[in-house]
Amino acid sequence: MASILTNFKDDALIAIDTLADRAAGLVNPAVRLGVTGLSRAGKTVFISSLVHNLLNGGRLPLFEPIRSGRVSKVRLEPQPDDAVPRFQYEDHIAALVRDRAWPDSTRAISQLRITLDYESASGWNRIFSPGRLSIDIVDYPGEWLLDLPLLAQDFRQFSESTVQRARSGSRAALSREWLALASSIGAETTADEAKARRLAENFTNYLKSCKTDDRSLSTLPPGRFLMPGDLEGSPALTFSPLPELPKGKPPKGSLWAMMERRYEAYKTHVVSPFFREHFARLDRQIVLIDALQAINRGTEALRDLEQALADVLACFRPGANSWLSSFLTRRIDKVLIAATKADHLHHESHDRLERITARLVSRAAERIGMSGAGLEVMALASVRATREATVNHDGHVLPVIVGTPISGERIDGEIFDGEKKTAIFPGDLPEYPDALFEDAARSPELNFVRFRPPHLEETRGGLKLSVPHIRLDRAMQFLLGDRLA
Repeated sequence: MASILTNFKDDALIAIDTLADRAAGLVNPAVRLGVTGLSRAGKTVFISSLVHNLLNGGRLPLFEPIRSGRVSKVRLEPQPDDAVPRFQYEDHIAALVRDRAWPDSTRAISQLRITLDYESASGWNRIFSPGRLSIDIVDYPGEWLLDLPLLAQDFRQFSESTVQRARSGSRAALSREWLALASSIGAETTADEAKARRLAENFTNYLKSCKTDDRSLSTLPPGRFLMPGDLEGSPALTFSPLPELPKGKPPKGSLWAMMERRYEAYKTHVVSPFFREHFARLDRQIVLIDALQAINRGTEALRDLEQALADVLACFRPGANSWLSSFLTRRIDKVLIAATKADHLHHESHDRLERITARLVSRAAERIGMSGAGLEVMALASVRATREATVNHDGHVLPVIVGTPISGERIDGEIFDGEKKTAIFPGDLPEYPDALFEDAARSPELNFVRFRPPHLEETRGGLKLSVPHIRLDRAMQFLLGDRLA
């Protein structure tokens, strides 16, 4: 799909940007790491923990450059793109470490540069390499990534796919009011701003209802309808798919013509610039998902997550660059799909969570042919909020997790105040993931609780210890290890 997301003008601009980046990289070597995730997957927490562990000598035994002692200095530096907001690392890590509160979710794009001085493991590279690598972390909402397939769809295709999805499963009840309104107005009626606004509001309400915790559906483009930012109220966000479009072209002056024009404006002024200016410049990508939430919501939510990930993977430009092509275009040569919140399970279920994640992406990866590209899946916790223990229950030893539920969490009728610790048995994931995707599948009995970030001890010098994690170092090795070899 990536080949039909751009036109000749876009490709030329991407080539110019890539040449500029490569020229700068000859003096200051850099890798652009895209960090995104679907709703509530923990993008901000991932970046904050990664940076904090690098800056503060965290335990990263699987990240070879740190383990071997080849990294001599780590520092934050000004980011290269002055027009992009800075990722406010200091605020986010203060919330995690000082306040023991989860930072606010990603609402827009941001960037942070962290630079490592290191000694290459290769004697040859030590002669020719400056021994310095800047990691430009680009943080953006997953909803923006799910918009990229729209570049390959016209308004009719967008309407047909969106309406078909809206009439299936639990979406049918959620979309009833919007679809009834659209049918009553009619596509060929005279264009009217009030009608357009009513349709857009109803369509947006439908998307919001799909995203709630009790539904946890993932495939919800257009993404800016859920986080409009400074575009709120603009014509580019005041449109709606239309059901049962007649054959042919829209009559001049019709509501259909208005919706089509605004949809194309959305692609031109919102989606395409994001693709060209940010996404097409990435070297590596991590996509964070809350697979546990989807598992808890059942087969429909899992299948919807599978479809969302298929749409995501289809947008990448997978494969390795040749030496010459790397100066004209970029390809994301490593993609990591990470299921977060592994600390909500006992470690005995981590391998099962990874197998479920692999099942979520396997068909999409085969379909698009990720040849030459590295695709990895893993279960991780960017910040480990729990510890493991065992309890005796009715003569059985149960593996449990222990943590501090956030204020207001309810467990067996008890409402927690954000200070008291408790132990819970989270349940077991099935050994074979395919069972979760069957129509008649019964979701496992899982007990998920939202925990506060952990209390961190201080050193004698008053420095807070680095935040604990699960497999953050393994993720770093996959995404960055070869660039520090």
